[in-house]
Amino acid sequence: MGFSGWPAEAVEFFRGLQDDNTKAYWTAHRALYEASVREPMAELLSELSPEFGPGRIARPYRDIRFRADKSPYKTHIGGFIPVKGKEKVTEVPMALYFQVGARETFGAAGHYMMSPPSLERFRVAVAEDKRGKELDKILVALQRKGFSTESHETLKRVPKAYDPDHPRAALLKRKGLVVTFPKMPAGLLATPKLTTWLATQCKVAAALVEWLVFATA
Repeated sequence: MGFSGWPAEAVEFFRGLQDDNTKAYWTAHRALYEASVREPMAELLSELSPEFGPGRIARPYRDIRFRADKSPYKTHIGGFIPVKGKEKVTEVPMALYFQVGARETFGAAGHYMMSPPSLERFRVAVAEDKRGKELDKILVALQRKGFSTESHETLKRVPKAYDPDHPRAALLKRKGLVVTFPKMPAGLLATPKLTTWLATQCKVAAALVEWLVFATA
């Protein structure tokens, strides 16, 4: 079967999990999760894969080793498509990240969490006159189209190796770089038209993804 949208039960499942984040709730609603939450994500990624590459679904379990909040389950599902031809998913930009959950639903593209080597290559590229200005132009163009720039983490100060008054100081402070897609039209989540909408946003964001591939991979 092809992707037909997420049923209302998907968001209701996450709202219930937000209120009762326990193994008992998860076990009792596991069948609902598989059919109404995970399966639509698998179908969506499958439909996008011929153009953007194979996708993956993030694990539903939270990493609680170093967190005060010990809730075991994520209250959202995330699906992502890493750049084609790359094996180490955490080390490369994503053509797409899409999340459906209790609090928010959104799409994004970019390099969310850079490893130290990738981060240093990113900073070198940002600081360079030619490549840095190219990135500026890409981000300005995306912002004009309704995209927002985000980061996994942002430092309070520019790294010591760089001029604190650098014209791209704000970018040098970032430890990742993604753009979130414009606000999704109301009701789109429940229809098969979501596939086309996401594909369009991925193509618009492609210039940033390509820049990041050459700068950080």
